Amino acid sequence: MSGGKHLINELTDCVRDSLEGLVAVNPGLQLLEGHNVILRRDIDDIKTEGKVTLISGGGSGHEPAHAAYVGPGMLTAAVCGAVFTSPTPDSIVATLQVVGDGSSAGTLMIVKNYTGDRLNFGLAAERAKAQGLKTEMVVVGEDCALKSVDKTAGRRGLCGTVLVHKIAGALAEQGASLSYIVSVCQKAVDDMGTIGLSLSPCSIPGVGPSFQLADDEMELGLGIHGEAGVKRIKVLPADKAVSTMLDHMTNEENNTHLKLKSEIPVVLIVNNLGGSSNLELNIMAKEAVNWLESHSMVVECVYCGVFMTSLNMAGISLTVLYMDDVRRNALHAPTSAPGWSFPLWRNGTTSARATSKRFISSINITRDPQSSPGRQIDQVTAGMLYKAVAYAAEAVGNCEKQLNTLDRRSGDGDCGTTLKRGADAIAKALGPPECPQLPVNCPHRLMLSLANILESSMGGSSGALYSLMLTAASGPLASDTSTEAWCTALELGVQAIMKYGGAEPGDRTMLDALCSAHQTLKENIAMNDPLKAFGLAVQSAEEMAQNTATMKAKAGRASYVSSDHLTLPDPGAHAIGIWMRAAYEACKLVLDKGRLNDLYGSLIDSQHSINSCSLLKLMTIACCPASRYIIK
Repeated sequence: MSGGKHLINELTDCVRDSLEGLVAVNPGLQLLEGHNVILRRDIDDIKTEGKVTLISGGGSGHEPAHAAYVGPGMLTAAVCGAVFTSPTPDSIVATLQVVGDGSSAGTLMIVKNYTGDRLNFGLAAERAKAQGLKTEMVVVGEDCALKSVDKTAGRRGLCGTVLVHKIAGALAEQGASLSYIVSVCQKAVDDMGTIGLSLSPCSIPGVGPSFQLADDEMELGLGIHGEAGVKRIKVLPADKAVSTMLDHMTNEENNTHLKLKSEIPVVLIVNNLGGSSNLELNIMAKEAVNWLESHSMVVECVYCGVFMTSLNMAGISLTVLYMDDVRRNALHAPTSAPGWSFPLWRNGTTSARATSKRFISSINITRDPQSSPGRQIDQVTAGMLYKAVAYAAEAVGNCEKQLNTLDRRSGDGDCGTTLKRGADAIAKALGPPECPQLPVNCPHRLMLSLANILESSMGGSSGALYSLMLTAASGPLASDTSTEAWCTALELGVQAIMKYGGAEPGDRTMLDALCSAHQTLKENIAMNDPLKAFGLAVQSAEEMAQNTATMKAKAGRASYVSSDHLTLPDPGAHAIGIWMRAAYEACKLVLDKGRLNDLYGSLIDSQHSINSCSLLKLMTIACCPASRYIIK
């Protein structure tokens, strides 16, 4: 089978197999023999009660549309063609006969505005009428992307079609007439707009990608079959992507635009086109709501999920429908169709009220590290500690990509990004050297402050482990700032990681580098040269970090990875070497005043940024030997 990976049996049977699976898990549904058609099991009761029956359908590959919208309160039947291919007229006629024969209420067909669907459903409608069946058709074309004036093609039918299913289904369930349902649905189509955005093509079973997009491109306004959109643009952040979509949807220069109407409630669908994550979907939903409310539109309710897909295309579509009482009641009416997801109904009559209800003030019960007592250090030493923290944060940030590359072999590829979040947060909180915002004159309070920053900014296990280490390390420094106290602080930090993290030396984690550094520092602390002892500890940490490349992982995510793939150093251990080396170089420069004045005199001028010279580049090369191990 060509064209990517798909969990199917035979290519020619994939639609039928999918429908049989849908019926297998939904006892209220059944298949029409000889056709790829899903029907409600209570079809005879519907006709007996004199209710309008509803049919929709089209090519497959848009699941849950349309088959999963069959059920009480929505469709009576769905006719399914091959992937991205309109169903044949004989299957549509057979469905019309089953749902319409013996019914005086009539049948409404809800059809997306594609040439194949219009032709095949239209032909079936004419044949059914010739057989005496009462049949009407509403064509949904709410696409706001293309400036189409072509009478043959026109506006495409997109995700807004499912809102028409729901509105028509609720009205039919209530016993409304066919003509009334048609008029309500047609008006809803006129008051609705949809626009899509794609990050990747869909992969069609047996065929492959429907088009190509560069890694740095996204396409605005494409169709659900991969048809060309308005334009291709560079990948944008979520807020700008949503603005681009909705700006185009409401642009009056576009003859298919949706007109902005201030202070009129709207319903919004944020639809996953198949391959986007829920994390992305929620971000886009937030940005879409913000955009609409910033343009004086009242977002009454939001649907966010999978409604109409394009197989596994990464991307979303946004649908906006103006509300009225009929639509509101219909959308809120109950249904047991398996594919329908009810929205979060948002109370409030103004956008400001709705927005204000999204937030609640947090209660801060964390003790402020600034209020903790601790031994003070002299101004020169405090300046050295400031530079050590600043250089360490800068070095970690510079090595984000290297650490991520190492982590892709042993974890989920985000070690560098996670550590950079913490490093950036520290750099931001540190303040300028002439007026530090962190308590660099008190090591005890500094450790607690850094612990809080890393815990809240990094998150995950890395944030917790670093916070544990720093919190435990702060204890001995409360009353003593000697070299021996710093050695004890490192020891207690290591013990805290072992106690709560579960790892031990030799397990191929950050602990290996830390333990090696502590052992070396402890062995050399009596030499009465703290800087030299620190340098030897740093060297030991770096060497142990490299040695993790040959260790078997016994803890952390790497323990789930085959040892055959673990041929590079552990990223967490390597990160220890990076920030320790950076801190050591900073201390060395401050203490070696002669070298400092000769080579980096500008650094001691408090008016100059400590990050403004080539030192950082030299330091990154010195403390980031991981570049030798990166897989290109």
